[in-house]
Order: sequence, then structure tokens, then C-alpha cells
Amino acid sequence: MSNYTVHPTAIVDDGAQIGENSRVWHWAHICGQAIIGRDCSFGQNVFVGNKVVIGDNVKVQNNVSVYDNVTLENDVFCGPSMVFTNVYNPRSAVSRKDEYRNTLVKRGATLGANCTIVCGNTVGEYAFIGSGAVVNRDVPAYALMVGVPARQIGWMSEHGERLDLPLTGNGEVRCPATGTLYRLENNICTKAE
Repeated sequence: MSNYTVHPTAIVDDGAQIGENSRVWHWAHICGQAIIGRDCSFGQNVFVGNKVVIGDNVKVQNNVSVYDNVTLENDVFCGPSMVFTNVYNPRSAVSRKDEYRNTLVKRGATLGANCTIVCGNTVGEYAFIGSGAVVNRDVPAYALMVGVPARQIGWMSEHGERLDLPLTGNGEVRCPATGTLYRLENNICTKAE
């Protein structure tokens, strides 16, 4: 008896490891070597490949394909129809399965609807990728990224609020929603302990 929920139209291949209280919704497909944590949600028409590791409390919205060599840490949000890749220079006539590039999305990051994360990059903790952005380089923790290609326009709190900090340099500010202190030092944003 499984300790997770699978809609009758979904396919979960034998061998897939899915944590308790996770939910797999309509017409989703989870491949047999995928490793998925607890309390996750996979929306309609989601695909999760074999060489995929997904942490706890990850939300993958409708129409997202999480391809091989993608790792999503705990509390990641993947917005509707956002895109991962795993081959940098695909050609239909050239097999490049031995050239997959790793993509890492760190804890708490938000990937907005219709954004694209080009393979081989890391999205930092609690970064916020705006809808439709195309990420083609590493993203710092807490960075707010928009545009094509994505560029940083600010900083975001763990609560998902924009922080009144300069893009570079130094500063301190409290999250307007929670009062948590954030510090920018030498262009690196951290939550103050």
C-alpha cells in the first residue's frame, strides 16, 4: 500500500521512490528511477525523468517536464509550463545523452510560470525567477531575476517579498511581511541570524 496519492490517469513506473503524502495528479508520468521526497505535488501533465532527485515539499505545477540530471531541493516551486533542459546544443540527428548537463535548484527557490532554466546552471536558495525569464547562468541566493536573458533586478525574502536593498554593495533591511533581517555584504545577500 503506497503512502502517497496517484490519480488513476497518472503513470508511476515501478521503482520510483515517492515520499509520504505526495500527490501525483492527472496524466502525470513519474519514471522508475526518480527519487522524490515527502509532501510534494505534481500537477496535470507533469513528467519526471529517471535521473531526477526532488526534495520535500516541492510543488511542480501543470505542464512541467523535469528531465534527467535535474535536482530540486526542498521547498522549490515550479510554476505552470516552466521549462528545464538537459542538453545545451540539441540536434535531432545527434545523440547527446552522454552530454547531459546538471541543473541544481536550491532550497526554497521559485521558478515562475513559463520561465526556462538552461541546463548546467544553479539557481540559489530562495531565488525568485520571474514569469517568462530565461536563465542562462548561475543565479545568486535571494536574487530576483527577470527578462530574456534573465538579469537581476533585486532581492527577495524567504517569504517572497521584495527587499529594499541595492543590487550591489552593502545594506540591511527587514522583510516587510515577517520582519526578518536580511543583510547584503559584498554583493551577497543572506538572512541574518
